[in-house]
Amino acid sequence: KEVCKACHTLKFICFRHLVGVCLTEDEAKADAAELEYPEGPNEDGEMFMRPGKLTDTMPEPYGNTQLARNANNGALPPDLSYIVKARHGEENYIFHILTGYCDPPAGRTIGEGQYYHPYFPGGAISMAQALYDEQVEFPDGTPATVSQMAKDVTEFLTWCSDPSHDERQRWGAKIILVMLSVIPIVYYRKLKTWSYLKSMKYAYKNRPPPKDI
Repeated sequence: KEVCKACHTLKFICFRHLVGVCLTEDEAKADAAELEYPEGPNEDGEMFMRPGKLTDTMPEPYGNTQLARNANNGALPPDLSYIVKARHGEENYIFHILTGYCDPPAGRTIGEGQYYHPYFPGGAISMAQALYDEQVEFPDGTPATVSQMAKDVTEFLTWCSDPSHDERQRWGAKIILVMLSVIPIVYYRKLKTWSYLKSMKYAYKNRPPPKDI
């Protein structure tokens, strides 16, 4: 909220998705109401701005992709909704991208507007370092180190990439417990139902020849 949204988008995440995850419903409504979204047309046929609602998606920092490229030396900041699933290494890649900035080695030249990054393909990234120590203040007094903030950002983006993950895990555990109790009953019923067929003995006798032959 305080760093990434200045350049990146979350096109597939609405404020309502944050309720019960990292915000209460009132907090999510308050955050949405701080923003304005185009609406309309009204009775006069004109568009107007309205406060945000829970059903609104996260706003885009730039009006269009060309403005985004112009503001970032020609590089388009990717949408972060599914960035974890879209990168090899997933959350490990995101964490190292946020924490891996360093000076280039001797003899390595970096283009203007780029920064050396050993974990980025090619070693040159257009995104400047976004996290610094004590950049934010945690309400519980947690030290705001780069690694701690990177961990929090990575955890959040991991959730964005798969919001239903935890719910699926809970449902999977419940289904496994139900199946463990149902399968023995079904197996016993199957044995009882088919046992008489499996235990039947068939005997065949030769028919006597007809008397008129």
